[in-house]
Amino acid sequence: MSKVSIIVPVYNTSKHLRKCIDSLVNQTQKDIEIIIINDGSTDNSEAIIKEYINKYSSIIKYYSKENEGVAKTRNFGIEKATSDYVLFIDSDDYIDKCLIEKLMPYINQKIEMIKFKLQRVDKNGNILEKVDGPVFSKITGQEAFNKLYCEDVLLDSPCVYLIKKTLFTENNFKFKRKYHEDFGLIPLIIITAKSITSTPYYLYYYVQAPNSITRNEDYSKTIEKFNDALFHYDNALNEINNMNLDKMVEENIKIYYTNALILKLNELNNQDKTKYIKQIRKRKMYKNIKVRNIKQLIKRILLAINIKLYLKMR
Repeated sequence: MSKVSIIVPVYNTSKHLRKCIDSLVNQTQKDIEIIIINDGSTDNSEAIIKEYINKYSSIIKYYSKENEGVAKTRNFGIEKATSDYVLFIDSDDYIDKCLIEKLMPYINQKIEMIKFKLQRVDKNGNILEKVDGPVFSKITGQEAFNKLYCEDVLLDSPCVYLIKKTLFTENNFKFKRKYHEDFGLIPLIIITAKSITSTPYYLYYYVQAPNSITRNEDYSKTIEKFNDALFHYDNALNEINNMNLDKMVEENIKIYYTNALILKLNELNNQDKTKYIKQIRKRKMYKNIKVRNIKQLIKRILLAINIKLYLKMR
C-alpha cells in the first residue's frame, strides 16, 4: 500500500493541467497513488489525463463523473484512496517535486496532520508572495488551532496539509455544500487531530491567474456563497458544542467562525446586508466574542446592538 494518496479534482483546467500532473508523477518519493477525478469537464482535460494514464498507469487512478463541485469530488477521492494519508491538489496549481520526500520523516512518526507552506506564483512560476505562518513540532490539534488561529492566514486551506485518512473516515467528516467547504471543515479536523506539526517548507505553488479575482461575479452567486457560509457556521457550532474542548480552544474557534461569517457581510448590498444581519442577531453571535480586553468588550457590545459599526472595527 502506498503512503500517500494525492487527490486531484479536475474541472476545465486544461491550460494548467499538464504542469499540475507533471509535479505529481515526478515526485522524488515514488510510494504514492494519484487519484484524478474529472468532475464533468467540457474542455480538453480528459484527453490530457489519458495521455498520462497511458504512461503512468501504475500510479494513476482515473475516474470520470458528472459535475458535482469540488466538495463532493474530494469526498469521492477520499473514498477511493487506499493510502494512510491524503493530499489535496487543485488542478490549476502544482507542488514541489520533493513534497512527499520532505514530509516522510513526519509520516514515519504517524503525525495525523502535517502542515507545509504555500507561495503564490504567476503563470510563469515567478513568486508573487510567500505566505508565512508558524512553525512548530508535534503538538495536539487543539494546541495547534490556538497557534494557527493567532498566526496563520491559511488555517482552513486543505491544500497545505497532509492529512491522515482516518481523520475523515473515523469521524464521518465530509466536505459539504458548493462554496466555502474548506472553511466549514478544516478547522474541525484540526481540533479533532491528536497530533499536528507545522513545517517550514514551501511546497505548494498557488497559481495566481490575472482573472482569478472575479470583479463582475454574478451577484446571485454571492448570495449563494453567503448562505453556504451561514450553513457552515451552524454546522460547525453544532459540532463544536458536542466536542470535549479546552475552554480557550472552544472560545477561539467560535470567535473564528463568527468573525469569518460577519466579514462576509461586506460582500452584500445594503438591502441584503440588513436581511442577513437579522439572521446573525437571531443566532446571538455576540455571545461568541469573549471579553479578554477592552477592545473585545466594545466589539461584543457592538455585535449585540449594531453589526454595521462592528464591521467598521475590523
